[in-house]
Amino acid sequence: MKETSTYALRLPRSLKAAVKRLSKEEGTSINQFVATAVAEKVSALRTAQYFAERHKRADFKTFERILNREGGAPPREGDEIPD
Repeated sequence: MKETSTYALRLPRSLKAAVKRLSKEEGTSINQFVATAVAEKVSALRTAQYFAERHKRADFKTFERILNREGGAPPREGDEIPD
């Protein structure tokens, strides 16, 4: 059994009506719809944080050197850098 907790959520009436309508269209409960929406938001924030941390570690001088090196195969069709 999954561990869950209860949280009383206050929503503006218009937002609750939209959630109710959308959850019905999706064939889910309001609870499941809200839980999924929160999970998606948490995932998006964690992803943004991950890429921000990766950006801090990037070595752009090495990237440019590798990108501009001589030799190698030309880009495949559709992989060209647009002008």
